Amino acid sequence: MRTLDSNSAAILKPPAAGYVRYGFGGEGMPPDLHDAAVSAALWVFIGVATSLFLLFLAAYGMRMDAGDWSPLAMPWQLWLSSGLLLLASVLLQLAATAAGTLHLRRARSLLAAAGVCGFAFLGVQLWGWQALLAIHVTASGNPAASFFYLLTAMHGLHVAGGLVGWGMAAHGAWRQDASRLARRIRLCARYWHFLLALWVLLFAALGWLTPELVRMVCGTR
Repeated sequence: MRTLDSNSAAILKPPAAGYVRYGFGGEGMPPDLHDAAVSAALWVFIGVATSLFLLFLAAYGMRMDAGDWSPLAMPWQLWLSSGLLLLASVLLQLAATAAGTLHLRRARSLLAAAGVCGFAFLGVQLWGWQALLAIHVTASGNPAASFFYLLTAMHGLHVAGGLVGWGMAAHGAWRQDASRLARRIRLCARYWHFLLALWVLLFAALGWLTPELVRMVCGTR
């Protein structure tokens, strides 16, 4: 009969007392502990994403001082999409509050409405792109347009990721207990608040940041 080597024996050795081994993706983890881990991971992701966008905005500010820079007029559709994103953020916060007070039917309705606003936001953003392309504003024709398409596309991808999280919360809205649902919606709402704050920053930079303002802020005027 074959004997196990030391490595195999270590693998098959039962967990020590007081140590709990969970499955892949937190399988078997208590709901409170799992949600706390997801919350921490979300904060880390928000920090990384914020740093990434700030780096791109710094590059945007430095690039706009070049001679070939031509300011881009924001399409009016972006005002509409901004309102939709604001509404989605507010609705998710209201849904989390409703779930926390055991008003599950109201929470589900608000959650569904928030998702509609999120999908509508992406649709209106694409409408804005179409409006620019209709007047021949392409990514290759102007550095300002290149940054516009890049930054709005990156933000749109993050919104799409937020819709995946929303879909998971919506799927569990009819399957989970009220306390678990409230925690899930609060996590979803936190991410969408981040998306809103990020969009306000991007919209302001794309629409109103000027080379003169950049030089004044940097002290190089």
